[in-house]
Amino acid sequence: MSKQSAEHLRKAAEHHEHAAKHHRAAADHHEAGDHEKAGHQAHMAQAHHIQASHHAGEASKEHAKSKEHANEHAHH
Repeated sequence: MSKQSAEHLRKAAEHHEHAAKHHRAAADHHEAGDHEKAGHQAHMAQAHHIQASHHAGEASKEHAKSKEHANEHAHH
């Protein structure tokens, strides 16, 4: 696995952690009855999930590239 893949996976994990924080905050606001704040936090969580998915996708692409590259070398 390439270093870039690992870096993207780390970023994906960070975004998932941020998303979790926002989800928790949204739950707290919901309990407190502040639905506007809860909605904002849920939206923020969603944004982080999208970023995490993006990084996970990039990691997969990098991984596929490095595998292809390794295969090329193996065949020569």
